[in-house]
Amino acid sequence: MKLVEFELLKKDFMNADDNKKIEMYVSAEGLTEDQYTQLLRLFPLNKINDLEAALNS
Repeated sequence: MKLVEFELLKKDFMNADDNKKIEMYVSAEGLTEDQYTQLLRLFPLNKINDLEAALNS
């Protein structure tokens, strides 16, 4: 994903509630491995199991 687009996505991600973050992470397309990693660093650690479950469903 282009840098400008990713920065907008990242801003929205930071402001989203936990459920929306899961939805955004799971449905994101065209991100690089580094971009996925950046989003993951912004994700609340206590909700990692919920994210993992969503990714595996």
